[in-house]
Amino acid sequence: MAQNLEQPHTAAAVPARPLRLILAGAGLRGRAYADHAADTGRAEIVAFAEPDPDRAASAQARHPRAERYGDWRELAERRPEADGVVIATQDADHVEPAVRFAELGYHVLLEKPMATSEDDVRRIVAAVDDAGVLLAVCHVLRYTPYTQGVKAIVDSGRLGDIVSVEHLEPVGWWHQAHSYVRGNWRREDLATPMLLAKSSHDLDWLSYIVGSPVTKVSSFGSLSHFRPENRPAGAADNCLDCSVESTCPYSAPRLYLGCLGDPDRERWPLDAVTSARTPEGVTQALREGPYGRCVYACDNDVVDHQVVNLEYAGGATASFTMTAFTPFTHRRTRIFGTRGSLDGDGVTVTVTDFVTGQEECFEPGLGGPDAGSGHGGGDERLVDAFLDALATGEAARILSDPATSLESHQVAWAAERSRHRGTVEHLSV
Repeated sequence: MAQNLEQPHTAAAVPARPLRLILAGAGLRGRAYADHAADTGRAEIVAFAEPDPDRAASAQARHPRAERYGDWRELAERRPEADGVVIATQDADHVEPAVRFAELGYHVLLEKPMATSEDDVRRIVAAVDDAGVLLAVCHVLRYTPYTQGVKAIVDSGRLGDIVSVEHLEPVGWWHQAHSYVRGNWRREDLATPMLLAKSSHDLDWLSYIVGSPVTKVSSFGSLSHFRPENRPAGAADNCLDCSVESTCPYSAPRLYLGCLGDPDRERWPLDAVTSARTPEGVTQALREGPYGRCVYACDNDVVDHQVVNLEYAGGATASFTMTAFTPFTHRRTRIFGTRGSLDGDGVTVTVTDFVTGQEECFEPGLGGPDAGSGHGGGDERLVDAFLDALATGEAARILSDPATSLESHQVAWAAERSRHRGTVEHLSV
């Protein structure tokens, strides 16, 4: 029988009045954060900026009293009276609003990755430091009940000293096709390397669990499968015209028409494709938009598999694997210590005690693995922590502060340098 190891959630600080938030970018992530903040009753959305009319309409329907703007620059120029800003624009568009809103004195909740270059991340860190405002980066995995349970076991000393860690991010075959072959994160020049776009969560998570900074990095990986030379005979440029679509693992009609009738899957991934919720509407979107394209005939260039080897101050090591070629499921982690080991599947944790030889199973907390399901409770607890920090002025309520977030980004860029150059990269601590 698994024990419930969910950690007690710190009592929310209740402000004298609802906190006021503004939102830059009302896509899936931005709306999720804004909606939860409002649902707590502790905050209200007073203004938002979103250029896409359908997404703006959804945000307006959810927050009818909020002022609506088409661009974050208009929002910044108007300077609504508010305590904080949620920035969930596209990756390449993070740095300018983050710097500007910090300069205007707003506390900042910033979607990851912070920016697409190290210089821009440092600009953001400097801006919030100079302005004296709080910054919470959306490394939501730190905040999940599962993570807090694993962290409690490690910090209790039950495993002894951590010697090594194995960590797997199973991206999922259809998720890779959706986001990183056909979707917004398919090309480095439009977003970031996939390691930063998808796995900055994991690099940050590993540092949080190990409790030490990274000192050395090496990495290997490539775009091996989603390439023109792997295109099956008879495949068409669009899945709707394809004679081999029914036997292809990456069929767009199978994926997106299969989302209809499932509220969670309609919210994601279908929401990225179309606001229509009918077979005719989805089919039209696949015909006219990027999500119907053959995965072997796209303009993608990000990797579909990568391994990263890490050494931490103190000598602990970790191996991280990100791969497209898996079921879409929770991360898997094995932690090896001098007195015990831990095996976690994202839902349950099994601890083996080297003294007694006994195994003990825990359930730190349940929840889905993805953005559509709130990252196992991480989305909500991140927002709660941000609101707590705003209400109390206590920066320690935020687990993903500027310094720790900068480190995880630096690890990702070091891994990319290693992958391209065949080097072992050294980081200063």
